[in-house]
Amino acid sequence: MILMKVLRPFGSLILVFAWLLTTRGTAQAQSTDLQFFPETGHSVKGLFLQHYKAAKDPLLYYGYPITEQMVSRDGKAVQYFQRARFELIGSQSIQLTPLGTLTYKPKGPWTINNPNACEAYPTGYSVCLGFLEFYKLNGASKQFGNPISPFDSSDNLIVQYFEYTRFEWRGDRQTVVISDLGRIYFDQLKEDPAQLKPLDQPDATINPVLSIKVRAFVLKAVTLQSGQQTVYIVVQNQTSKPVPNAIGKVLVKFTDGTSQEFAFSTNSLGIAQITFNFKDQKSGELVPIEVGVNYQSLNSSTKTSFRIWY
Repeated sequence: MILMKVLRPFGSLILVFAWLLTTRGTAQAQSTDLQFFPETGHSVKGLFLQHYKAAKDPLLYYGYPITEQMVSRDGKAVQYFQRARFELIGSQSIQLTPLGTLTYKPKGPWTINNPNACEAYPTGYSVCLGFLEFYKLNGASKQFGNPISPFDSSDNLIVQYFEYTRFEWRGDRQTVVISDLGRIYFDQLKEDPAQLKPLDQPDATINPVLSIKVRAFVLKAVTLQSGQQTVYIVVQNQTSKPVPNAIGKVLVKFTDGTSQEFAFSTNSLGIAQITFNFKDQKSGELVPIEVGVNYQSLNSSTKTSFRIWY
């Protein structure tokens, strides 16, 4: 009887992993002319995918897709990415929208007069210091276009605009990052927000999450008085599809009267896990675990537990 209690949660856990592997198998079976990005729930295909993959580091330069291929409010066939917008030219080529040029509004420009740390470009602006190093290491004007501004300030960040993008200096990390101008321009152009909603699968119609359900499993149904436990959380929508990027909390109520709370976020397969240590718990007593999840104003909860055996 005790053995069955111990093995029972492993049966549930095996089902979770079997479901996970099945989902992965489906994702990997996609056409080579189409790639689905579970991180944002959008696909890139055809010429758009060819152009995306042709970049040395597409995630760095463009980020993930945030829409499907669409007709924008300016009448062009486009696809938005976090940091870029692709435009279809004729029927055979793709070009980048000059997002830097289209979004630049001077706020607090300032210049650096240091010929040893700067390099001038045909637009009359120079690129300097860490921006210059990042610019030259990652394709320079071929990838980003020429600079169209001096150093500027935006939201307490030092930035510089280029024809196709914007650089940000993150002082806390001592590094340069590329701004999410794709999303900024999407909002600036007042595109339809429905285009941002993730799809359930490649080429699916827009299918919003109407409700969520959550399940939780512990790795070990019974434990020693001191040890380690893992809780697995699975979040699905109304059609039993995984819900990525759902956030939640796990509240563990120990037998000694103390409790501990853990935050989590689900991955692209709608799964999260948290692992914690405990010691000197009371033999024979139950440790209840409460799980709460939130996704786009939707809420759900569940409970699980494990027993301290000896």
